[in-house]
Amino acid sequence: MTLLEELAFRGQLYQVTDADGLAERLARGPITLYGGFDPTADSLTVGNLATLLILTRFQRAGHRPIALVGGGTGMIGDPGGKSQERALNTAEVVDEFTRKIRSQMEPFLDFDSGTNPAQMVNNYDWLGSIGAIELMRDVGKHFPIPYMLAKDSVKSRLETGISYTEFSYMILQAYDFLELYRRHDCELQIGGSDQWGNITAGSDLIRRAVGGSCFGLTCPLVTTADGTKFGKTEAGAIWLSPERTTPYEFYQFWVNTDDRSVVNYLKVFTFLSVDEIIQLEETVTTNPGAREAQRALAHEVTALVHGKQTALKAERISRALFYGELQELEEDELQLAFHDVPTHTMEGDEQDLVDLLVAAGVSSSKRQARQDISQNAISLNGDRCADESHTVRKSDGLHGKYIVVRRGKNKYFLIQ
Repeated sequence: MTLLEELAFRGQLYQVTDADGLAERLARGPITLYGGFDPTADSLTVGNLATLLILTRFQRAGHRPIALVGGGTGMIGDPGGKSQERALNTAEVVDEFTRKIRSQMEPFLDFDSGTNPAQMVNNYDWLGSIGAIELMRDVGKHFPIPYMLAKDSVKSRLETGISYTEFSYMILQAYDFLELYRRHDCELQIGGSDQWGNITAGSDLIRRAVGGSCFGLTCPLVTTADGTKFGKTEAGAIWLSPERTTPYEFYQFWVNTDDRSVVNYLKVFTFLSVDEIIQLEETVTTNPGAREAQRALAHEVTALVHGKQTALKAERISRALFYGELQELEEDELQLAFHDVPTHTMEGDEQDLVDLLVAAGVSSSKRQARQDISQNAISLNGDRCADESHTVRKSDGLHGKYIVVRRGKNKYFLIQ
C-alpha cells in the first residue's frame, strides 16, 4: 500500500491539485512538504493534530516535513471557517503562543533524523521584514481580485463582512509556499479542507512568479458525530496542552466517542494498522457495549500526546471511577480525576451526612438529602450509603484528605 493509498483508507484525502502527478512525484523519491499552524491560541487542538499526524506519516514514509508556525500570519487571522473577524493579538502574545506550539510538535516529528529530519520554521522570519511596496508590487500583482473573491474562504464572508486585513491573508499564506519553495525546495502543502483556497493560491503564485510546479493536498475537517468542527474557538475545544485539557479529560473525550465516529477517529488519529482497525470496526457492530474500539482509541491518542505512562494512568482512573474502586487511586490521580468538580471544605473532624450533603451543595435541602440517601443515590468513596444517621469523619478520607461523593450516576463532589 502506497502512502497515498493509506491516506485514502484513513479518509485523509479530500482534495489534491494533481493526484496522478503527485503519485508519480512521490514514486520518484522523497519530497519536501509543509503544513501550517497559526498561533492564535497558546495550544494546538485535536483538530490541528490531524494535520500534524499527516506530516508524521509522510516523515515515516521517508519524506521531509516542515512544520510552519505562523508567527506572521497569526497576527492577521485566517477568515476561513469563521463568520466574523478574529481578535488581533499583539506581537508579544503571538510570540509566546508560537514558543508553546513549537514544543507541542516535538513529540510527533523527528527533528534529529539522519536521513529526513523534520524542520520547524516561523513565517515571521520573512513576513516580518517584507515591505508593503515589495509585497504589493512583486506578490500582489499575481492575485486578480475576481480570483480572490471566488475563493470560498472569502466568498462566505462577503455578506457578514470581511476586512482588508483578513482578505489579504490568502496572499500571505501563498507567499509562505513560495518562500518555502525557494528556500527548501518544498513542493507540497497540506492542510484541512478549509485551506484549499489558500493552498491553491500558493501553488498558482509559484507557477506565476517563478514558473515552478508544486502540489496541494487537503484532508476533511474532523468533526464530531453531530457535525461540530474541532477548533480553538468552538465550545468545549480539546487541547493538546495538559494545562488546558488534563490528560484524564483528554482520555475521557476519546473513550466517550460516539459509535458513528470511532472508526473514523481510529483511522485519522492513530497509527494502528489497517487490519487492527478493521478488527476494531467489527467489534463496534458485533459488541458495541464493550466499547473496545473507544478504549483502543483513547489509549492510542492519549499515549501519542501525553506519553504511554500518562495514558495508563488515565485508564486506571477511568476504571476506578467506573467500578467505584476509588481506594485504588493515588493522591495525584484523585486530584487529576476531580480537579474540576464542586469542592467543599468540611468544618471540624466530623459532620452528620445529611448536614454535609446540604453544606456541600450535593442536595438542595435536608429533606432532599434524606430522600437521596433512602433512594441509594449517594455514594461515599465508591460505597453506597443508605444510613441517614451516618457520620462522616475526617479519618474516613482517602489519603486522610478526600471524601468523594457521588449523587446518582455521574454527579461528583469532592469534600476536603
